[in-house]
Amino acid sequence: MNNRSLDRLGVWITSLCAVHCLALPLLLPLAPLIASSFVASAWFERAILSFSILVGFAALFIGFAQYHRQLYPLYSLTLGGLIYWNKGMFGDAYEPITVAVGAVLIIAAHITNLKLCKKCKSCETC
Repeated sequence: MNNRSLDRLGVWITSLCAVHCLALPLLLPLAPLIASSFVASAWFERAILSFSILVGFAALFIGFAQYHRQLYPLYSLTLGGLIYWNKGMFGDAYEPITVAVGAVLIIAAHITNLKLCKKCKSCETC
């Protein structure tokens, strides 16, 4: 799997994770059914986020180490991951905003890495 594929996968995984977290409150009328399924469990949420961050670090580290040497996508991914992981830090009322901010930072890191790859002459094979 090449760097561009990892970035695209990271964007999709993070987007799906954000949709999962943001849509869950909207599905409140179905709470008994959802609460009894694995989709609403904390381990499922953490697993998706962990996978997203691991894919992100793989893609961004490859871009950094082998090609364009720009650290700011890694900073964005790290900050987004920390915010997303600690989504309850401002309380339940602000959780959707915290999730959105974390997800946007993670997705922005992947998109920035893709743009850097596109501009970088040595990233032709990226």
